[in-house]
Amino acid sequence: MGVEERRQQLIGVALELFSRRSPDEVSIDETASAAGISRPLVYHYFPGKLSLYEAALQRAADDLAARFVEPAQGPLGARLLRVMGRYFDFVDEHGPGFSALMRGGPAVGSSRTNALVASVRQAAYDQILAHLGVSDPPARLELVVRSWISLAESTALIWLDGRRIPRAELEVQLVHDFAALTAVSAAQDEEMGALLRRVVADEPADGPFVDLVGRLSSLAA
Repeated sequence: MGVEERRQQLIGVALELFSRRSPDEVSIDETASAAGISRPLVYHYFPGKLSLYEAALQRAADDLAARFVEPAQGPLGARLLRVMGRYFDFVDEHGPGFSALMRGGPAVGSSRTNALVASVRQAAYDQILAHLGVSDPPARLELVVRSWISLAESTALIWLDGRRIPRAELEVQLVHDFAALTAVSAAQDEEMGALLRRVVADEPADGPFVDLVGRLSSLAA
């Protein structure tokens, strides 16, 4: 293999191993064995385990950030639901690595890995603003969107610990959570209220946002 081809192969092997166990539990020897090469050859392409992990994390971060990309067509609730489906696809496929990354295990303590995590969160934030059609968000909207991204992360981590709630239910719940956070903020601020009214006006009767209103109304009955 050429140099770049071999590097990409090792990154792919590392990601496959990290999808089954925490990166801290995966050795260079195991990575070399899975790739069908010698340990010294791994070090020829990567100075150490951390550099290999960071390269694998870069690919995973790019993949995860891409899960938030969605055509700006149709109602927002349906778009967010598709985004959550792809997000949980990633969490499902890379569970141990995702968990170790978000919980800050020893292998992910470098400034490089922390910057990659921050870049994923920023990409998600930018995409949600694009879905909302907002380029210069007010402070309350920034708070809502960043809080929701953190909530999605913590929900995914809890789900991985036993998977006791059906995944599809959590995906819908997170879309409901976004609507609820926005509604609470809208009750405090007219600019947020105008944004919420604009979003809801485009929602169909069978959309997740309208579904939430119906569920809440039944509780108050």
